[in-house]
Parts: sequence; structure tokens; C-alpha cells
Amino acid sequence: MGFVRFVRAQWDRVAGAACVVAGVVALVVGWAQVSSAVYPAAQFPYLISCGVGGLFLLGVGATLWLSADLRDEWRHLDGLEERVAARLASRLRDEAGKPIAATDTADGPRPVPVRHCS
Repeated sequence: MGFVRFVRAQWDRVAGAACVVAGVVALVVGWAQVSSAVYPAAQFPYLISCGVGGLFLLGVGATLWLSADLRDEWRHLDGLEERVAARLASRLRDEAGKPIAATDTADGPRPVPVRHCS
């Protein structure tokens, strides 16, 4: 898989990682500037710009990464749902001896008949 194809497929993870790196860089630059300033009044601009901006970028990066993970989980659950619905349709078709109409499964999975064991 090429780099461009990877970035297109995983844009949210790439953007999240870029935001985290930019946030860390902003915090390090802010810390370096604050540590060289003697007076607290000279430190405030660096705290506001680099500190708050760096924390904001870290939060955006973490949110994008979490969003990518949740999207993967939903895709996995959709695949499982499709397999369960296909298995249910084949099981009902075997029990009824005829294929199920497409409108029967379009509304969602039909319940499986309950079998009582004696």
C-alpha cells in the first residue's frame, strides 16, 4: 500500500497523529520560551499561545484517533450483523423449504422460531 493510499484510507488517524505531534511541539516550544523568561508577565503570552494551543491540539488529535477506532469497530459490527442476517435467512429458508422474499429481510432480521426440547 502506497503512502498516498494509506493517507486516504486512514485520514483521521494521520490527522490525529499530526495534531498530537504539533501539540507536543507547541508545548515544548512554549516550555523553552517560558523557562528563558525571568518575569511572570513575560511568561503569560507563551503560556496562553503555546500551552493552551498545545493542549487543544492534543485533545483534537486524541479525538480524531478515537473516532477512527470507533469507525473501525462499527465497520466490524456491520460485517457481523450482515453475516448473522445471512445465516438467519439461510436457516429460515431451510426450515420453510423455500427462499425468503427480499422484503422479508429488508426490514431487519426475522426472529428464529423457538424450539422446545422435551
